[in-house]
Amino acid sequence: MQAAIDLIRAYYAAFNARDRAAMTALLTDDVAHDLNQSGRETGREAFAAFMTRMDASYREELRDIVIMANEDGTRAAAEYVVHGEYIATDSGLPEANGQRYVLPGGAFFELRGGSIARITNYYDLQDWIRQVGG
Repeated sequence: MQAAIDLIRAYYAAFNARDRAAMTALLTDDVAHDLNQSGRETGREAFAAFMTRMDASYREELRDIVIMANEDGTRAAAEYVVHGEYIATDSGLPEANGQRYVLPGGAFFELRGGSIARITNYYDLQDWIRQVGG
């Protein structure tokens, strides 16, 4: 259980440090990434491309992170608060002009062989849209 918590803690530390290579190194080659209110992308390359797209439009830091894991360390969950800035317009979303937002979110993880095999993210997209003035 503690190894799972430590793995997720390392993932979020890399996220907050904007160290995308360190994040990707924690994933299985076939990682499943379930996007909030969207589809699933599979593989490290797809995850890295997603993070590149995100970094182009958002500057985010996760705070108040709470991590939980099951006893055998194969599943974990995290709750956090996103503190962000919308820096460039993302396709299909309201126009960006540096709006700041604070948004609770969460994620579920499947772990395999000491790596993250699935990430499923959740947050309230409508709340985010209201905060950025959409």
